[in-house]
Amino acid sequence: MLKRVDSQKFKEFNFQDFPDKNGRFGKFGGRFVAETLMPLLLDVEKEYEKAKKSAKFLNEIDYYFKNYVGRPSPLYFAERLSKKLNGAKIYFKRDELNHTGAHKINNCIGQVLLAKRMGKKRIVAETGAGQHGVATATVCALFNLKCIVYMGETDIKRQAPNVFKMKLLGADIISVKSGTATLKDAMNEALRDWVSNVNDTFYVIGTVAGPHPYPMMVRDFQSIIGKEAKQQILQLEKRLPNYLVACIGGGSNALGLFYPFLNDDVEIIGVEAGGKGVKSGKHAASISKGKPGFLHGNHTFLLQNKDGQIEDAHSISAGLDYPGIGPEHAWLKEIGRISYVNATDKEALEAFKLCTKLEGIIPALEPAHALSFLLKNKRKFSKKSLIIMNMCGRGDKDIYSIAEHLGMKI
Repeated sequence: MLKRVDSQKFKEFNFQDFPDKNGRFGKFGGRFVAETLMPLLLDVEKEYEKAKKSAKFLNEIDYYFKNYVGRPSPLYFAERLSKKLNGAKIYFKRDELNHTGAHKINNCIGQVLLAKRMGKKRIVAETGAGQHGVATATVCALFNLKCIVYMGETDIKRQAPNVFKMKLLGADIISVKSGTATLKDAMNEALRDWVSNVNDTFYVIGTVAGPHPYPMMVRDFQSIIGKEAKQQILQLEKRLPNYLVACIGGGSNALGLFYPFLNDDVEIIGVEAGGKGVKSGKHAASISKGKPGFLHGNHTFLLQNKDGQIEDAHSISAGLDYPGIGPEHAWLKEIGRISYVNATDKEALEAFKLCTKLEGIIPALEPAHALSFLLKNKRKFSKKSLIIMNMCGRGDKDIYSIAEHLGMKI
């Protein structure tokens, strides 16, 4: 599981060339949508291709990353936790210190600036854990844009602090009661809204999923995480890490860290939500236990039954509670570039408590999954091992949910 990847095996791949012109990562990805949605996606793709070459657009992103988001985020040596990992050195890429408390704002800044270029005045978004919703509402407040956030009724209950923040920021929260009333269902409704409000609306997708060009765009905006981490680790340790580790829901924080390292000799590990155990049927490990299918406009790994119907996902973490994975992750899994594993609710809670007590950092439940995998496999590391883990969100949003699981009152 932790065997080093032979980077020579991937010399034939130029990871910078993906996706192809059709939005495909190998057989995954693409654009499988209704005819009414296709013109909107083509417009977004056309404008994004222009924006990538625009010095003005790129300078705007750099300005807001530095002066509004607070980038670069630190790379922090977690000394006390490292002692729990057989002496391996673990560094946290501290994107939880970004404005709004997670990595999500990196992507929201990019997409909302793109929406402004296109003359859009109304923004719709979906959210699960609420971090993408808060980030979208924040950037909309900054640029005086109307913001509508679709959120599952289940997630509204377990993410009360973020719901309150979104309302303070002026967003309209629309409760989604269909299906399991979580992230998948919220995304369905946001897509319906976009089709119904073509002229003035831009859909800000929060992860590396959905139809092309969204998986590519979100990855590109989030790759600032890995670009910074590579520069920082070379300054601190004079070498690249042996391992990169991040949690995986849809997969944006993970690809943000991983993408700039894909052509390097670095072992990369994505940690999915194992829920109550992958054999229990109550989990969100879509790449570990799913199979290829179609959802939200792309071809990727999904949790589905023998008839191809999407199955319900489960995780203690609202941000990982999604029955699919970004299509680039599906491709990276298929070619063997990245190892995908899982961690249970219980393991994530234990890692959450340990990180809080040993480092004085209260992590979100999402990165607690990544940390729990490291702790569970501590004997496989040596004192020479150098690890970067993406601390992609802080735990403010989870305090009520965690208190309930721990039998505590706030």
